[in-house]
Amino acid sequence: MTLRRPLAPALVFSLALAAVAITATTSAVTVAAAPAEAKLVDLNAAGSDELEAVPGIGKSLATRIVTFREKNGAFKSVDDLLKVQGIGEKSLEKLRPFVTVSKAK
Repeated sequence: MTLRRPLAPALVFSLALAAVAITATTSAVTVAAAPAEAKLVDLNAAGSDELEAVPGIGKSLATRIVTFREKNGAFKSVDDLLKVQGIGEKSLEKLRPFVTVSKAK
């Protein structure tokens, strides 16, 4: 009987670790699938409210995007977001799955 007691905590720990791994894997799949299901926000047509719905874009950044578009014309590509103050390479990569650019009219 004394041999089983040391194994019990190890077994509980292993099961808990497996549960965490399964949860993490499930969450990663859910996050990865979300952009494919979500409608892309058009940087050339969206207002501040629509832009704020994009993960990573708050009120001030949405305002800067709209202001940039009004001053400089339509975005030619999603990469043009790098010209907006406050958006760097890392931010752009986080936003890329959620935004698109329509052709300028």
